[in-house]
Amino acid sequence: MMTKETAPPALKTGFIGLGAMGAPMARYLHNAGLLTVVGNRTQAKADALAAELGVRAARSADNFADCDVVAMCVSLDADVIENAAALAKVLKAGAVVVDHSTVSVQTARKVAALLAAEGIGFIDAPVSGGVEGARNGKLSVMAGGEAEVLEKARPVIAAYAARIGLMGGTGAGQATKAVNQVLVAGINEAVCEGLALGEKLGLDPDTLLPTLMAGAANSWFLEKRGATMLRDAFAPGFKSAHMLKDLRIVQGIAQDAGIRTATIDQALADYAELVERGHGESDTSALIVLKRKPT
Repeated sequence: MMTKETAPPALKTGFIGLGAMGAPMARYLHNAGLLTVVGNRTQAKADALAAELGVRAARSADNFADCDVVAMCVSLDADVIENAAALAKVLKAGAVVVDHSTVSVQTARKVAALLAAEGIGFIDAPVSGGVEGARNGKLSVMAGGEAEVLEKARPVIAAYAARIGLMGGTGAGQATKAVNQVLVAGINEAVCEGLALGEKLGLDPDTLLPTLMAGAANSWFLEKRGATMLRDAFAPGFKSAHMLKDLRIVQGIAQDAGIRTATIDQALADYAELVERGHGESDTSALIVLKRKPT
């Protein structure tokens, strides 16, 4: 059973977006005595989790009106803006919205301004750690915004985070996530290409993987996905379609910054091809499919 430090019981919290990441995060909030209401684009998901946890299922933004903090974990920039605009009309001044989605820096700043006009705080707080991190309550949270606003929301975020880093002002969380995704994409490219080579050379995975993991080539991705990708098991921890979406955001940020983007460009092209081949819902480790048969 999930357990986490119990935060102040008076802090009423809503959670929007109950996918593979959001649902376990909401459960940690419930276990911490914080969760009041859940919402999701697919109403049936919200109804089911609300019934399981004994909280309210939102049918409109009005159902979040009594919340001190509302956390979101949704897919697209447009979803974040839509939800924030609706919350801005109903939340009381002094409430805080925390966005765990991966969106552009510009979107984070737009949402912050929209909410600030109503006296509502905002933290852009993308996460890293994948589905495993969400299920284990061990996410790394990259926060952007004002320190005092983060402190208001800290008990909420701490319910499912192993680390909360305040990276700077609004948008700094998303900027940090862009850096994170460059590293993740590059590691994915290298691990999938290397293991595809190992297959072609006839190396035994049962010996190859532990040998690699004992040395400088080790990584989270190799440890968590190496064995499964060699078995063609691609149940998603992080979907390839989501990686493609993130890389498109990252490419724009990197180009604006004026750096070389060879790693980003290659990863973006590869994940675009992977999605075109029908692997959008597969884990990012499905990239090995391309590495086995390069075009």
